Amino acid sequence: MKHAFKTALAAAALVATGSVMADDRPGNDWVPIEQAIQTAKNAGYTQVYGIKADDDDWKGKGTKADGEKHKFRIDGRSGEMRKDERDD
Repeated sequence: MKHAFKTALAAAALVATGSVMADDRPGNDWVPIEQAIQTAKNAGYTQVYGIKADDDDWKGKGTKADGEKHKFRIDGRSGEMRKDERDD
């Protein structure tokens, strides 16, 4: 019973401080989502979908001109492409 109480208390503390949700929200100092989408288009994406904040990045998927599906990560603060690879 003590273990369950400690676990519940720790979870409540995380929620109260916002630590649980903070990693999935863009920070105040992030580039806007529109800029992240433009970065992906500049990298050859013709369609971008499923973009969301994830840790320190904008994370998304899309299709390139060759019709292949790819996934990418764009740094939330600098707006630079961190990862661009085929999505198997």
